[in-house]
Amino acid sequence: MQLHNRDLTSVPMFPLPDVVLLPGTLLPLHIFEPRYREMTRDVLAGPRLIALARLHDDYSADDFGRPAVYSTIGVGHVLASNELDDGRYNILVRGLVRAWVAEELPPDRSYRLVRATVIPDRQEGDPAILRAAHQQLIGLCDQLSTAMSDGGEQLRQLARTAEEAGSCADLVFSAIVSDADERQVLLETQSPLERLEQAMQQVTHLLTRLGGTTELPN
Repeated sequence: MQLHNRDLTSVPMFPLPDVVLLPGTLLPLHIFEPRYREMTRDVLAGPRLIALARLHDDYSADDFGRPAVYSTIGVGHVLASNELDDGRYNILVRGLVRAWVAEELPPDRSYRLVRATVIPDRQEGDPAILRAAHQQLIGLCDQLSTAMSDGGEQLRQLARTAEEAGSCADLVFSAIVSDADERQVLLETQSPLERLEQAMQQVTHLLTRLGGTTELPN
């Protein structure tokens, strides 16, 4: 599903502490607050798009219901939903794009709406360098998979899921990094090459912790 700016003129925004949605990744959510139940009903009745915004560390719950969020967000598509008997929801969101909050719309709903713009990947100079870094990340994931006691084969396959280099970095990084600050930095990184480097750094760090080899593949 390819998004354009015209698709993001009015998107429901779900602000959460320490949650960062990266493109291509899956995020299960449990919806229980009344305003976000309303939001979910509206999302499911429309194009099923939702903006996941991370709350700033210094946010206050008393900010008139509109606490500060990071301006770079993840926009996703609700793949599946289950409404419970009491009106709560379980939903599964797949990240589609990085986006920037261009404008927060007037509060005519109980939840927040934003106009967002898609953040495209930056075009790198030499495609050969990008391809080489992509293969290096896949090779490092192969090494890490052999050092892991569980989930190694899943990681090995995951690294091969995305054809595009930047998307591979997003998937691998999301699978092994849970720290919200680091995930937010990756979300804000437009350069696929820089994202690959960040992902390789994380894989290498984990390899070192597990006692595996950290030799970069050619």
